[in-house]
Amino acid sequence: MSPYVSGERNVLGGPLEECGHDPVTGFYRDGHCCTGSEDIGSHTVCTVVSAEFLALQAGLGNDLTTPRPEFGFAGLNPGDRWCVVAVRWRQAFEAGAPAGVVLAATNVKALEVVPLEMLRAQAVDVPDDLSGWGESPPA
Repeated sequence: MSPYVSGERNVLGGPLEECGHDPVTGFYRDGHCCTGSEDIGSHTVCTVVSAEFLALQAGLGNDLTTPRPEFGFAGLNPGDRWCVVAVRWRQAFEAGAPAGVVLAATNVKALEVVPLEMLRAQAVDVPDDLSGWGESPPA
């Protein structure tokens, strides 16, 4: 487990929740979108990947579907949860092929690259406390 989990916060201000263990995600491969000085890319956005997102990433040279057994990576399929690099997620959003975002599992550090409004527009989780959502939660 990453040494960072206990103190890391999500973009909603709460404790950073788990992104996923099937497949095991995170820069530290602990299931969380934690980051630290070793994580040059900022793998901080917890996504639910789509076929469109995966295709766009492959076209950008970031192949996330091909298994890489030497790294213990089986490759991603649509519907998998994965901690992605904040800049890559923003590129996909701006290209019209964003992945869904699990806000409670997205690290607050992602906000250094991606505005909260962009992340909320693709949210697939809705927090119990809707007071921070404005008029109504996203559909």
